[in-house]
Amino acid sequence: MLIDDNIIDLKINSKLIELTGMFSEIIACKSGQEALHYFSSLANQADKLPTLILLDIQMPEMDGFEFLEHYKKFPSAFKEKCAIAMLSSTLDFGDIQRAEANPHVIKLMKKPLQLAELKKLAGDRS
Repeated sequence: MLIDDNIIDLKINSKLIELTGMFSEIIACKSGQEALHYFSSLANQADKLPTLILLDIQMPEMDGFEFLEHYKKFPSAFKEKCAIAMLSSTLDFGDIQRAEANPHVIKLMKKPLQLAELKKLAGDRS
């Protein structure tokens, strides 16, 4: 799953992920709210949950860290299946500290996504 308010980033990252062949489906959400709505529609369908969420930090209305506040309330079975990597076009020290301190974030990645880094992240998850 990709969560990013930037349509161009969504398209580029979706294509990059598609080219890797690592995932059978790519779910693109234009906001944290859209992603939360998607998750609430899957309340009893754990098999349809994404295994990896690439979450943009800087989004209007609900940024990546605000999304994580909602995410931490999800059932533990849900959180065990869905790993989160945060994405940022600027890696400032505050974002790095907040991401590293969050137990649900497995990595903070710089935009644009790099194919090798994405493959390594997916490989680490399997």
